[in-house]
Amino acid sequence: MGQQTSQASAGETQRLLTPDPEEVDHDGCFPPHGIHDICPSNPHADLPVYTTIHRIRRDVIAAIDDPYSLEQLRDPRMNLSVVRPLVDKFYEANDVSMIYCLLVNRVQFQKEQLTQPHQQSVCTTRALLCELLANRILRRFHEDNTGAQGLLLLAQILVGGFDPFQGAPSEVVEENSHLSWTIQTRTGFKRKLPALEIAIISESKVLLSSSACQMVVNAIFEGRVIYTPTSFIDILPDHYKQKPISLYNPRKAPLFNQYRLIVPRTRNILEVCQFIILLVLFLLVMSNRDASTFGMVELLFVIYTLGWVLDQFASILEHGWHVYTQNLWSFLDVTFSLIFGIYLILRIHGWRTGAFEPGQQALDVLAMGAPVLIPRLAFNLMSENMLFVSLRAMMRDFTILTGLAVWCFAGFLLSMTWLSDGDHRTITISKWMLWVWFGLDGTGIQRSVDFHWLLGPILMVAFAFLGNTLFLTILVSMLSTTFSTIVSNATAEIQFRRAVLTLEGVKSDAIFAYQPPFNILALFVLTPLKFILTPRWFHKINVAAVRVINAPLLLLISLVERRILWAGARRQREAEQLPKTPSRANLWDFSRGFSVHGDIQAVFDAEPPESVEEQITNDDDLGRRALEDEFSREFGPEAGAKLSRRNTGRSRRDSVAPFAALTSHLKNLLNEGSEESDGGDVNARLEVLEKTTLRIEKMLERLCEEMDDGIRSGSMDAGETGTLKDLDKSGTADVDN
Repeated sequence: MGQQTSQASAGETQRLLTPDPEEVDHDGCFPPHGIHDICPSNPHADLPVYTTIHRIRRDVIAAIDDPYSLEQLRDPRMNLSVVRPLVDKFYEANDVSMIYCLLVNRVQFQKEQLTQPHQQSVCTTRALLCELLANRILRRFHEDNTGAQGLLLLAQILVGGFDPFQGAPSEVVEENSHLSWTIQTRTGFKRKLPALEIAIISESKVLLSSSACQMVVNAIFEGRVIYTPTSFIDILPDHYKQKPISLYNPRKAPLFNQYRLIVPRTRNILEVCQFIILLVLFLLVMSNRDASTFGMVELLFVIYTLGWVLDQFASILEHGWHVYTQNLWSFLDVTFSLIFGIYLILRIHGWRTGAFEPGQQALDVLAMGAPVLIPRLAFNLMSENMLFVSLRAMMRDFTILTGLAVWCFAGFLLSMTWLSDGDHRTITISKWMLWVWFGLDGTGIQRSVDFHWLLGPILMVAFAFLGNTLFLTILVSMLSTTFSTIVSNATAEIQFRRAVLTLEGVKSDAIFAYQPPFNILALFVLTPLKFILTPRWFHKINVAAVRVINAPLLLLISLVERRILWAGARRQREAEQLPKTPSRANLWDFSRGFSVHGDIQAVFDAEPPESVEEQITNDDDLGRRALEDEFSREFGPEAGAKLSRRNTGRSRRDSVAPFAALTSHLKNLLNEGSEESDGGDVNARLEVLEKTTLRIEKMLERLCEEMDDGIRSGSMDAGETGTLKDLDKSGTADVDN
């Protein structure tokens, strides 16, 4: 059974590794799929995902019974005894769903960490082990499969959708039928989640920061790997044709390719442009605000902002609230959407009643959006700056601690309100307490005698000590700890945010193909057609509308991608070796034209000619032979032969024995002090030593029995002397033998 599973898994991997990446279909995708292939079959339908999940859980629980940190799990002893055997076992299954199953177990162990306090530390260790195993197995897949086919295989592993109940017995599926609304599809099939999304939900930053994962993330971000993701809820679903996980070649694709609008890099640029338009309209409205009139600029602002809010709402429904809030600027977008909603309600109410005051209040509320919109542009342009990365986490801690402080200090407000007996309003007392809290004014302490001549000052001074001293000290120490933790793991944090931005940028809802405010028009026009037309005709109308509305944009995207992604003629074959251009302009790129050091990076911009590469290859061959000769002189011909065999092909570096070529040399050093070099003689001497040890143990047993019999002291001394003599003679004879 195990061999059949291994052979089936091996066939699964070989099916993914198509030999010829030059064969593309009409959309420029590899591996090609037919023009009438509307819904490609699932290549992973035969994988026992449910069984694999529970097998991993059993093995991890059996392997970990004590708490360990991540550094302790990476220790050579733990790696040799626990981590590496599990990696070998899971990798030999050759199952592309193994990473997904490990991350599902990590999520479950994290949940048990919160619900089972008595096993909190052990569950944390098991969750860390699942992430570490996933990272090691993904690295092996990356090292054993290179080139365009290797990139395609890694993409299948990370962004291929899997169902946790796939392969489960029928009684298990029936037992969980009450959860059908959560496992039903988002797109018409069973609900599936990719391993990359599970890694983001579980915050597996070690896995997401690995080179293999980042290679796939960069390929998806740049549009070299394309796929149709699943979504939780679609506002305007159009899933007549689904794109399987494929490599993309823009030179073989149509000029007006509407699918390029869901590429994360393209969407990131478009979202920045959309936000700049929103910011400009907001500034124009607030600079010429007039509550008595409703001008054309304000009308454009309202229509465009409605389309922008609709885009944000669709983003939340696409991958869920948890993934959406992992973005750096998500809290700013949600805050401005709430401000705009309040403004619009007040503005409509003032227009309906004809009153001036609601309109003025609406503009006053809209003015509160400036502290939200202005910093949001900096978050977009400097998303990888550590200040903004840490600011999100610190804002979360600050909000939680402030809420707890307000809740706890509400008792002081109630006490002073009751003591004042109506002489001072609650809002006035709150203002005095706030001033004391931040150390702005001491009016509250001076007027505390108005509440009570003794209890009033006691309450206010106690509040000042607790709020201004204790609370601020705790706040500063907690924020400092959060900042230092993030900075100490800065690379993993940045790469985690990059993975979030990439996953969120891949869209499947057709509403994202229409830029604001055209998405509002598409919502009201195409949604009724969804219930009238067949899926085929609805798809045709949707594609035609997208191409007509976005024709200049699609033409620009196609031209740019053909000049950037496939700029070099020699780089058109290997998708993994395409030039990875930065996602945004760098200060170094801008200034190197005016710098004397501009040629440092320019030397790497162009590919070296073939003559230079041939010269480098010849030099490498000479250097390799010189290295083999040096090893042969130093460690003997066996080490040189092993080094030569190692250099002939690509092999995975062994983490347990990285110096395998030095085995014979170390063996000679260990046997250097022995008189006889024959290994068989050593075994014979060890056998004689074991026999002598057993004979001594038997003599000692007899000696103890004689001492327990209570023989007279003289006889006992004589017996002991005789026994010791016998022991001495026997031992001497054994040694002589």
